[in-house]
Amino acid sequence: MGARELRGSLSRRAFAAEARRYVPTLRTEDLVRAPAGIRAQAVDPDGSLVDDFRIRHLGPVTVVRNAPSPGATSSMAIADHIAEQVMRAG
Repeated sequence: MGARELRGSLSRRAFAAEARRYVPTLRTEDLVRAPAGIRAQAVDPDGSLVDDFRIRHLGPVTVVRNAPSPGATSSMAIADHIAEQVMRAG
């Protein structure tokens, strides 16, 4: 995964090829170079990437870790999900 990300950062052609999976009409000429963003990514002990939220209940405390994109835009739905879990745990 990291190597693929690096390849896309270094090669506009490689980035366009990956992005065409989502936007088939995208052309390499459509891309504009910009600084890369950095986002933390949780990793399991076996080295695999954690692609979802980790929610754990520790007594009266609910801990939410690893809010991957689109964490902010889905925050209300996530809050509903956690509230339902807390209510069931009761």
